Amino acid sequence: MWKGLALHTWTLDTTPLAEVLRITRAAGWDAIELRRLDFQRAAARGHSAHEVLDLVTRSGLPVACVGVEMGWMFAEGAERRRILEAFDESCRWAVGLECTTVMSPVDRGRGPVDRAARSLREVGDIAARHGVRLALEFNSQAEQFNTLAAVREVLAQAAHAHCGVLLDTYHFGRSGGDPAELDRLSPDEIVYIQFSDVPRAGLEPGRALDRLPPGQGSVPFRAIFRRPPVAAYAGYLSYEAPNPAAWARDPEAAAREALAATRAAFADVPAGS
Repeated sequence: MWKGLALHTWTLDTTPLAEVLRITRAAGWDAIELRRLDFQRAAARGHSAHEVLDLVTRSGLPVACVGVEMGWMFAEGAERRRILEAFDESCRWAVGLECTTVMSPVDRGRGPVDRAARSLREVGDIAARHGVRLALEFNSQAEQFNTLAAVREVLAQAAHAHCGVLLDTYHFGRSGGDPAELDRLSPDEIVYIQFSDVPRAGLEPGRALDRLPPGQGSVPFRAIFRRPPVAAYAGYLSYEAPNPAAWARDPEAAAREALAATRAAFADVPAGS
């Protein structure tokens, strides 16, 4: 039984963070997911990370997950050091928000799997020092780590207790994933779950800003969430649905409608709220 339903800030990308926090509470979501970009945008406006942490804490919303900077799998030299320092910083922010999960997308390009596994062990050690777990997200539009099987391969090779799978229903559906494939997961492999729906038509290679509320596309939500390893997941479910059409609407109406669609789609599967 999961903890509750979180709203990912990318879903309301064009809305200022303070307003996103207000809307998330008002619409009835249980928690918020933060991106590293939320902190970077605040910094560009002259606000410190401490001010962002205080803003989120004062909202009263639990934080489901904090995003880290991607690119650590194959980065080299000074750029690698910078990204790893940023990774450590995001972990500190998570701890400051009493959040035990950080997430990272895979690198978009290609590289040796053993190199990616070594990098995964390195960031896993950083996560372990802070007492958080890293959820690694495969990306259906990436060149290499674009399926659940591909990301499980590198996670298995790394074999780090503080690293596991981020299951995103959009990327799972977009990559052609079969719900039966989820039965091969052990429950402790799933660190975090994000969800949104995939359009039934009009998909374009490389384009992923077309995500929809559950029930409006082709993702078989009931079949996915009834699989035993997914049903055993006890964390937050985060609605991540970046879409310019949604950004052009009233953000509170979009947040409320997405929550209603989510509850309808998950009506007959175990729920935490």
